[in-house]
Amino acid sequence: MAIGLPPSSWCADAEVRLKDLGRFLGWRDNMLVGYGIVTGLAGSGDSSRHQATRQALANVLSNFDAAVGPEQLQSRNVAAVMVSGTLPPSAHVGDKLDINVTSIGDARSLSGGTLIMTPLRGPDREVYALAQGPVSVGGFRYDANGNLQQKNHPTVGLVPAGATVERQVVSPLTLQDGQIVFLLKDADASTADRVAARINETFGTGIASLRDAQSVAIRAQGGAAGLAAFVARVERLMVMPDWAARVVISERTGTVVAGGNVRIGAIAISHGDLRISVTTEYSASQPGLITVAGPQVRSLVIGNSELKVAESPKTVAATFPNTTVGDLVQSLARLQVSTRDIISILQAIKAAGALYADIMVQ
Repeated sequence: MAIGLPPSSWCADAEVRLKDLGRFLGWRDNMLVGYGIVTGLAGSGDSSRHQATRQALANVLSNFDAAVGPEQLQSRNVAAVMVSGTLPPSAHVGDKLDINVTSIGDARSLSGGTLIMTPLRGPDREVYALAQGPVSVGGFRYDANGNLQQKNHPTVGLVPAGATVERQVVSPLTLQDGQIVFLLKDADASTADRVAARINETFGTGIASLRDAQSVAIRAQGGAAGLAAFVARVERLMVMPDWAARVVISERTGTVVAGGNVRIGAIAISHGDLRISVTTEYSASQPGLITVAGPQVRSLVIGNSELKVAESPKTVAATFPNTTVGDLVQSLARLQVSTRDIISILQAIKAAGALYADIMVQ
């Protein structure tokens, strides 16, 4: 079934906020990672074969003046894990972060465990956050006497607000020449030119200039104190992006997604359906007059084949002038053409050179 709006209601020229089209250079998230242990597991942790877990637990106990060697630790209530999180560019000291916890040993489940204080480091090996807290696992695993029941992945968990920022990241937006750079998510020279034109129209001629198909250089105003306010005003500007002509087809689900402005040349379509099937039925012929079976007496298997040819009465023959993909799909839907047949028709139109867009098959 095709669902759509009449062409007159399409928002092909809808304006979008500038902050939804891209980001400013230097304004980015930062990846954090750490190595720690989860305790309190009900016998579902790492086995004694995992030397790294026993060594990590011995190191933790040594911080509390407990002289215990790794060879003395045989508990399965502990699991070695990797802890990861994302530090936003606007994070301040004391802010809370969500973190992910994943097992790196042979633990069966992290359900019910608690992450012991783990430092989270950035690519520069500096500690930016400390993580600790109960692990929330959206699954389970129970096994006994050879029986196993498992749901989802019990060796992966989440600690909501489990990390505290200990070091702030400085994300400078202004370059050495006093400019800030806006980067588009999708490189497009037409959209970048419209962004520069809208900024110059709002703040004055010469404020913004096009650097390439993805970036626009903007001369910052207001000094260091007013930079945040100036960036906020730029983000709120409305710009009409230039959409690329593209048709996305999902053959798994039979879905067709296309922009309302994707054009199709004048075409004629003739689409029919012919189905051929061969059905074979097997039956066994058992001798009924022979009472004593011998090595030369056996059943006879007989196969009867039937050939069936069925042609669908819904043969479509239609001519379309210069139109759009949306009009074509709606017209074919009114003719009761299935979605998968519409996909085949669009692929054939592209091969014929009448579809002025790129087809992406998923």
